[in-house]
Amino acid sequence: MFDLNLLPTAIGSLPHQDPAAGCRAVADVFPQIPIWPQLPQRSFLENMYVQYSEGFPGVVLDHEAERIYVDRSQDLDPGLERLYMAYLENDLEFAAIDPAYAAGLAALPTVLDSRPAPRAIKGQVTGPISWGLTVVDQDRRPTLYDDILADAIAKHLRLKASWQERELTRLCPNVITFVDEPYMSAFGSAFVAVSREQVITLLEEVFAGIQGLKGVHCCGNTDWGILLETSADILNLDAYDYAESLALYPEAVRAFLRRGGVIAWGISPNRDDLIARETVASLTERLETALGLLVNKGIPKDDLLAAMMITPSCGLGSMSVVAAERVLLLTAGVAAEMQRRYGHTEG
Repeated sequence: MFDLNLLPTAIGSLPHQDPAAGCRAVADVFPQIPIWPQLPQRSFLENMYVQYSEGFPGVVLDHEAERIYVDRSQDLDPGLERLYMAYLENDLEFAAIDPAYAAGLAALPTVLDSRPAPRAIKGQVTGPISWGLTVVDQDRRPTLYDDILADAIAKHLRLKASWQERELTRLCPNVITFVDEPYMSAFGSAFVAVSREQVITLLEEVFAGIQGLKGVHCCGNTDWGILLETSADILNLDAYDYAESLALYPEAVRAFLRRGGVIAWGISPNRDDLIARETVASLTERLETALGLLVNKGIPKDDLLAAMMITPSCGLGSMSVVAAERVLLLTAGVAAEMQRRYGHTEG
C-alpha cells in the first residue's frame, strides 16, 4: 500500500454547480489525494443514487418529482440478461457513466492536467445496501428485498466501480475507491430487514471489482464490526459525532489494523452552523479525544497514527459553497497539524 499516513481527502459531494470549480476546490486543498466531486445541486442526475443508475433494468427517473424507482411491472428479464452478460464478460463499457450524471468526473482530467501529479485520486460509488434500500419499486418496496434484484444491484455497482477506477487510473496509477453506505446507520433497526451475511456478501461483490484500495464510508452509527470484517482497506466514519461508537469494537479495530487497514477519521462536520464555530485547533483536539477512546481500550496510539487518514464527516453537497470550502480547509489544517505533531513519512 502506498503511504496514506495522516493525509487528508474529501468524501463525495460538493455544493458547487460548476464542475471545474468543484474540481479545483478539492485539488487546491487536497493536492495529494484529490477527488472527483459529485454535484447534486447541479442536477438531479447527480443524486448519489441516480448517478449510478444508468443501465439498471427497469429504472425510471421522474425528474419533476426528483424520484428514482424500478418499475417491476415491466419485463425485467432482457435488462437483467444484458447486465449479467456484461458482468460475466467484464464489459466495462456497459457501465460507463455519462458526463451528464457525473460532470465532476468528466472535468477532473482538465483540472489536474497542469498540476503536479497527485499521490492518489479518490473516487466513490454508492454501496449496494444504501442503493437497494433507497431505490424502491413502483409500489415503494425497497429493491434490496427482492433477492434477484439485490444480486443484480451488487453486480451493477461492481461494474460501475470498475469502470470508474479504470478511468481514474488513466490520470494516476494509485486510485482509492470508497463504497458509500450511509444507510448502514439503520442496520439492526426494526425498519431494515437486512442480515449481516447479506451486507457482507453484497459489499464483497462490489469490492471484488476494485483493483486498487477500497474503502467503505458510513456517516452514522452502525455495527462497525460488520464493516471491519469485510475486505475493505479503509474504514471511513463520522468521527465528529460517532467516535465513541467505534470504540465499542476494540478487538475488531485491532484486527483491522493488524491486517493493514486504515481508519479515515471524518473529523470536520458537514453542517453550516457547526463548521462556522470550529477551528483547526478545536477539531484537532476533538480528533485527539477520539483517538484516546481507542487508546483507553488498549490499542497503541502509534498503531492508530500509522494508519490514519483525515476527512470531512460526510459529503458536503447540502452545504453552502462558502461553508463547504471552509470544511475542506479545516480538514487540511487538521491533517497538517497532526503531521506537525507526529511526523509524516513521505512515501
